[in-house]
Amino acid sequence: MYTPPLFRRPAPAAGRRRTGVLTAVAGLVVSLLAFVPSTSASAAPSLLSQGRTVTTSSQENGGTPATAAVDGDNGTRWSSAFSDPQWIKVDLGSTASVSQIALKWENAYAKSYRIEFSTDDSTWSTAYSTTTSPGGTETLNVSGNARYVRLTGTTRATQYGYSLWEFQVFGTTGGGPQIPGGGDLGPNVLVFDPSTPNIQAKVDEVFKQQESAQFGTGRYALMFKPGTYNNINAQIGFYTQIAGLGLKPDDTTFNGDVTVDAGWFNGNATQNFWRSAENLALNPVSGTDRWAVSQAAPFRRMHVKGGLNLAPNGYGWASGGYIADSKIDGQVGPYSQQQWYTRDSSIGSWGNGVWNMTFSGVEGAPAQSFPNPPYTTLENTPVSREKPFLYLDGNDYKVFVPAKRTNARGVSWNGTPQGESIPLSQFYVVKPGASAATINAAVQQGLHLLFTPGIYHVDRTIDIDRANTVVLGLGLATIIPDNGVTAIKVGDVDGVKLAGLLVDAGPQNSQVLVQVGPDGASADHAANPTTVQDVFVRVGGAGAGKATTGMVINNDDTIIDHTWLWRADHGDGVGWETNRADYGLQVNGDDVLATGLFVEHFNKYDVRWSGERGKTVFFQNEKAYDAPNQAAIQNGATKGYAAYKVDDSVTTHEGWGLGSYCYFNVDPTIRQDHGFQAPVKPGVKFHDLLVVSLGGQGQYEHVINNTGSPTSGTSTVPSNVVSFP
Repeated sequence: MYTPPLFRRPAPAAGRRRTGVLTAVAGLVVSLLAFVPSTSASAAPSLLSQGRTVTTSSQENGGTPATAAVDGDNGTRWSSAFSDPQWIKVDLGSTASVSQIALKWENAYAKSYRIEFSTDDSTWSTAYSTTTSPGGTETLNVSGNARYVRLTGTTRATQYGYSLWEFQVFGTTGGGPQIPGGGDLGPNVLVFDPSTPNIQAKVDEVFKQQESAQFGTGRYALMFKPGTYNNINAQIGFYTQIAGLGLKPDDTTFNGDVTVDAGWFNGNATQNFWRSAENLALNPVSGTDRWAVSQAAPFRRMHVKGGLNLAPNGYGWASGGYIADSKIDGQVGPYSQQQWYTRDSSIGSWGNGVWNMTFSGVEGAPAQSFPNPPYTTLENTPVSREKPFLYLDGNDYKVFVPAKRTNARGVSWNGTPQGESIPLSQFYVVKPGASAATINAAVQQGLHLLFTPGIYHVDRTIDIDRANTVVLGLGLATIIPDNGVTAIKVGDVDGVKLAGLLVDAGPQNSQVLVQVGPDGASADHAANPTTVQDVFVRVGGAGAGKATTGMVINNDDTIIDHTWLWRADHGDGVGWETNRADYGLQVNGDDVLATGLFVEHFNKYDVRWSGERGKTVFFQNEKAYDAPNQAAIQNGATKGYAAYKVDDSVTTHEGWGLGSYCYFNVDPTIRQDHGFQAPVKPGVKFHDLLVVSLGGQGQYEHVINNTGSPTSGTSTVPSNVVSFP
């Protein structure tokens, strides 16, 4: 979101602009160079920096971002804070032979600066320096190999910051064949427009295949171009994403419904997992749409021009769920839903609550009242950045990356959406059969990743070590690590976006399935955090799988926005040791925020938080059903491992709306000392905690530490703690 600066310097007077013949000629030379084709090893240099990932030491305000210096537009600029030194750095994507730099300064130029090269973003060499820059347009002949090119200004020519219209790097790439960006979206992305014949029949065909295919191999994305669609009822089954291709939800309108119900499971919605609805406007036929889901089924960026029913027909059991960045004009009726989290949305009203209904940044949310009714309500969400999404700009596919918001409230798409639009040509469109080596080469080359619907086996880790890389999955694209590798690792870099992926453990134990940041990560990413959104981890269910830890967050400032980490309690390959996974989420980074955290059934701690200043808004947990006896879960002198443990070393931590449930059906005599464990310190605070024994299958002695009444009997009544300590 753009925030006007407290002050801005006046626009430079016309007489101060450099519009002379020499500048024009230099600009023409630079422009021509950008269009010289590269045909051989001795080809003329090409423009390598345009549209590439760029980072800076600072920016003056929201209207002068780093990306403006590499966008090819001489009317947009990057400008820095008003101090020395300042820098701007561009990542060329792969090592190139750099031969020329063109700098197009605004009036606030650098009197002294240096140009530096690096192949690893760590060791730097100076390619050029000056203390007598004239400003204007400078064309510098340089020589060297670099993937990263940095300009560091050391002395300003004015009292303002450094300001560049364009920072252009020219050269030639020498490293073998380039992986092409863009291309078609593959056979499992079905794209419709209002004139497409038999839309309902095609949607029904996918649903028939996916309705009960809980552990099947089908993966689909149903994409609807902007326009109005009449008489549609899109029923959404497993591993199916439905989404509009407009920039805003109202660009794609259904006079009809997007429906999830539970007829396949006798009216029980507790296994309606792994599906999503995004970026559509609905005029429900009956006035109310039905979205009866449980975990891993996000409802994002939707506009329901009516009500929303979150329960199955007949009001059977349901254990959801998650809404974000959505507007529901009428009432949301959760009915039988045990818990739900709604973030940065607008609702007409909310109907009821069972155990844990949590809201942050929701216009129209009910007032704070936990535990009766069980509403936990925060006026704002501390930090949020909505999930990237595919859309059509005319006939061109692009991915929109919404801007970060602080203390957000309401939807992000009122007015002009704020964020960055990235052409599909800058993505490697990944299709089943692609190797991890090719995927990594695409990232190293500077491409983002768009995984089309399918299942991907990787024999080595997918390494995302380039700042601002977008990794977006369509149709619950599923990554399975072979040979015990980690499926995805993110470097200690700014602004990576992981979204829309299911990571399924392989039969050989992986130490970690998803790792954000290397061990010991220490960089400050507060201005541009990594986001992990709709990234789901599964151990077992689709076959025997093992992992020591599902997800590890080492990077500071990471935002986990809706994840379900699940050690399977049903399906194939399920057993206390068969799909062994000791830990769900391990957080080592500082200032990590989790909004919508679902973690279930791990053999030991489901969540362990070791970083400082962590925050969690909504947590849903079930302890592992299949513990064979008390001894199997004994934790020293403590009965059982907490569902959510904050390490004794932590001094500051806060959580809102957290619940843990037990159902020890193998041995109902098992006792769990507590659902939550945390040091008793002034900076460690919890609001609205509950534990529940489901039907008396096992019991909790306390809620957190030794605080909170024990559960008892078979009546499935929560034990609550409103505030801790």
